[in-house]
Amino acid sequence: MTLVIDAIVLTLFPAMMAFAASSDLFTMTIANRVSLVLVAGFGLLALLVGMSTAEMLSHAGAAAAVLAVVFAMFTRGWIGGGDAKLAAATVLWLGFAHLADYLVYASLFGGVLTLAIIQFRTMPLPGIFVGREWAERLHRLDAGVPYGIALAAAALLVYPHTEWMAAISR
Repeated sequence: MTLVIDAIVLTLFPAMMAFAASSDLFTMTIANRVSLVLVAGFGLLALLVGMSTAEMLSHAGAAAAVLAVVFAMFTRGWIGGGDAKLAAATVLWLGFAHLADYLVYASLFGGVLTLAIIQFRTMPLPGIFVGREWAERLHRLDAGVPYGIALAAAALLVYPHTEWMAAISR
């Protein structure tokens, strides 16, 4: 059973982050199923490793706090709904212990990503990208920023320092 748990820890969260980032880049959407898989995966893994009810509630509390903030941001049109759900589902895995690090990295990566996209939009679209719908959409001045890339990158930077990964090295 330990090998199965280790396999889930090593693959599920990173795979969902990679999928969310690539999906946001190519389609400017993050499907609800990504957040649902993250929530269900957390629940299953928490039960398999014997996480205490108090610890599970603490992780859920961190996710709920983030969801409240990002939902307010979504209602103002500052972020997309997929980004909001992804951030909350990600924090469910990270908990309060890694919340500050995640938010700082997501902000920094998001700022760099936004500046890079603004710069990309000031230049003519490189010929290699002409005719590629995702690149042309990303190049449009009225298009948003695929912030899921920054959220996923921050999550992948923080994840190795979590209790999930620490349990594997024991």
